[in-house]
Amino acid sequence: MNVSVILTAAATPTAPALVLRPWHSDDIPELIEAYKDPALRRGARSPLESEDDVLRWMRMQEEGWETGDRFGFAVLAAAPDTARQLVGNVALKDVAAGEPCAEVGYWTAAAARGRGVAPRALEVLTSWAFDTFGADGLERLQLLHQVDNPASCRVAEKCGYAYDRTLPAWPPTYPLDGHLHIKTAPEHGTSEDVRAD
Repeated sequence: MNVSVILTAAATPTAPALVLRPWHSDDIPELIEAYKDPALRRGARSPLESEDDVLRWMRMQEEGWETGDRFGFAVLAAAPDTARQLVGNVALKDVAAGEPCAEVGYWTAAAARGRGVAPRALEVLTSWAFDTFGADGLERLQLLHQVDNPASCRVAEKCGYAYDRTLPAWPPTYPLDGHLHIKTAPEHGTSEDVRAD
């Protein structure tokens, strides 16, 4: 898979455009800063507690692109006349040719919460996933979050990921029960807000 994939979400009247691109080493300082947020660390499957954790996580992102089974994107705010700021992460995981299902995940940096970053980034990722892997058999995407995260429930519903069921806790990865949301591939067309360069 081409690691130069760049996805965009157009600006809205109240929020700047978003740029989604593969993670790279220049993002490490902002990633470390984002993970100082206790809420982000609490909700993460693998909290990044140290610089070594961050370096391992970055290698995992690179390996995912190389093997074609995990596609992580840094989400950057692209406000005019300012440097791009890291505002989140979205990822497409467990992708395999001939497999009808894959998983999506995301997080939003503390300073960017409540600005529509997660739903806009997830919509872009969702469209890209179905456009890119639909011909290989991708039919549905799953989104899982812990029951104590109502904000993720709202993001899932806003993006058309319907609640499917509650799954039992699976410590240590998921210490609490989780909600499973599912979105099926659209029959036709692509999103006009999505552009892959």
